[in-house]
Amino acid sequence: MAKAESFDVVSRINMQEVDNAINQTNKEISQRYDFKNSKSQVSLEDGNLKVIADDDFKLRSVIDILQSKLIRRQVPIKNLEYGKVEEASGGTVRQLIKLKQGIETETAKQIVKDIKNLKLKVQGQIMDDQVRVSGKSRDDLQAVISFLKEQDYKLELQFTNYR
Repeated sequence: MAKAESFDVVSRINMQEVDNAINQTNKEISQRYDFKNSKSQVSLEDGNLKVIADDDFKLRSVIDILQSKLIRRQVPIKNLEYGKVEEASGGTVRQLIKLKQGIETETAKQIVKDIKNLKLKVQGQIMDDQVRVSGKSRDDLQAVISFLKEQDYKLELQFTNYR
């Protein structure tokens, strides 16, 4: 009898790389001429990014710098959920950016449903904030991985524990 093969579908962000990107962004802001005498900065609070800038235009520039640093460090920017721009004290504006860790239940249910619709001999089951896919054939599992890579679930998927 063939043993069961499996892999996990997860969506995780490496927080150390996020911290490094924040530090690089703040350093670039302090060195750029167009941000001279600016109150612009990025910080990490309660697992969310907090971006503060003098005005809307500088806020967009800071977010652009931050995204480029995150991309360079292989942090998926699909997992960023942007809040609304708010007025802050001192005539500044701020925006909270939520970092999405794990797969939400609704998205996980959609992934399992899509896997079942493939009509392959694999099973998908939701385990906390990840989805485990198991089956007897490695070819079927690789077909599921290929299929999931093509889909857009509004977050970056990673495939781990392939055995």
